[in-house]
Amino acid sequence: MADPNCDLNSPLLHDRAPEVSLDVNGFIDRGSEAATTPPENPFEFLGVPPLALPPMSPVDPFRNHTPTIAGLYEWCKTILCLPIAAVRLVLFGIVIAVGYLATVAALCGWKDKQSPMPLWRCRAMWITRLCARCILFSFGYHWIKRKGKPASREIAPIVVCNHVSYIEPIFFFYELFPTMVASESHDALPFVGTIVRAMQVIYVDRFSPQSRRLAIHEIKRKASSNEFPRVMLFPEGTTTNGRFLISFRLGAFIPGLPVQPVVVRYPYIHFDQSWGNANLLKLMFRMFTQFHNFMEVEYLPVVFPDESKQQNTVHFAERTSYSMANALNVLPTSHSFGDMILLTRASELAKERCSNYMVEMAWVENSFNISTSEAVVILERFLSMNPDSFGRVELHGFLNAYGLGCSPLSEKIFGYLDLEKKRSITFRQFLTGSAQIRKQPSFWRACETAFAQCSSDDTMDHTSLEQIGRVIQSTSHGAVNSETLRQLFDTDADVYVSKDDFMECLQKNPLLIALFAACVNDP
Repeated sequence: MADPNCDLNSPLLHDRAPEVSLDVNGFIDRGSEAATTPPENPFEFLGVPPLALPPMSPVDPFRNHTPTIAGLYEWCKTILCLPIAAVRLVLFGIVIAVGYLATVAALCGWKDKQSPMPLWRCRAMWITRLCARCILFSFGYHWIKRKGKPASREIAPIVVCNHVSYIEPIFFFYELFPTMVASESHDALPFVGTIVRAMQVIYVDRFSPQSRRLAIHEIKRKASSNEFPRVMLFPEGTTTNGRFLISFRLGAFIPGLPVQPVVVRYPYIHFDQSWGNANLLKLMFRMFTQFHNFMEVEYLPVVFPDESKQQNTVHFAERTSYSMANALNVLPTSHSFGDMILLTRASELAKERCSNYMVEMAWVENSFNISTSEAVVILERFLSMNPDSFGRVELHGFLNAYGLGCSPLSEKIFGYLDLEKKRSITFRQFLTGSAQIRKQPSFWRACETAFAQCSSDDTMDHTSLEQIGRVIQSTSHGAVNSETLRQLFDTDADVYVSKDDFMECLQKNPLLIALFAACVNDP
């Protein structure tokens, strides 16, 4: 029976106060609770704008998708292949020894390592190159599918390739015998170091600007001369899982010479062959215990520098990256080698969900002018705040790390980073917030002014922890932990805080400059 109180003109829902409403800024109003407004910017006195970050990419380009042996099929296959693995290991040891002896013989008496290797020595290296192919065979790469052809040395003196595993350098050593760019640490590897030297490798220390400049000079010198082999680089700078293409380093593109891109794929069903963040020995064992490992190599058309934009190295690298990403059918990301360093550091400190500490370092470097080594220092400070299993730090952990009590100013500093208003911050917010403050032109002047205000006329070259504590207390109106203060400012433990100590502390912890705002504004 119809409700006598209802008719066609009656509203279906009766009027009542809304329980939840959402405004255009994303602030939720529950009942009569007022929307929260953003906190005052405590760094406005430096001209620092409010922190704003794009959404973080959810991908992890370094994650190996089969880190352990899983499933009945894989366990049965592994056990069945153990005798095969033993034979392959013996073969691996034999060919490494033969290749090493052949390389020693080819290099014997050769002193001038800066000049091209004589032709007869290059021919003698064919023995080592065949040993490299045998190494691939021992790892289960019985045949390798190729598509396209390498361009001649005269057309494309530089070759670039995506980097998924340690297999690619072995393959290209056999296929092209190029000059590669490698870390200086490779030279110290037993057996391998000697073979690497025969390739006239260009060594580089990635953390040394001078070393990088010298490496770029060598790339240009060797690529410009047809007497040297072609130069090969892995512009990603580290290995990924092959499902993404991370940001390119620019060393291959600065010379402005034609580049041939090559892409490598490792199709699989049960065993992900990517190195990424996987353990090397476990990865080798898994390769030894596979019936066959698949590998595909595709040589792409040569990419020439744009005549109208020949000096635009970034544009050249982007066009090459797009060509490779299109061939691989993958997405490029703003991650870089720096993210792998952060990931590794978090793993060393036994942190859970280490991928939460990646920040898309290529974007961070370009936007905030901060290096990977500086980011690692800031990461260690963040990890001292006792983040939870999701990599988030709450207010009390933040304050304890700086020895601060709860006060309006310290909450404003924390609120500056807490973009999501969750009362917790991520490492990405902490890093970019710190970097944005430090890159301001007025930051260093403010640090010098703060030190001058903390020191007296009699001791202009140093100050005391007590004086620093008094200044901070007068600004923040909160308690200060003297022991934490000593660890932050008195790095050499000599009781006094020199100007260098003071500046170094604020360089590593730029958020602390807000504690000296009063003396900076009113010197």
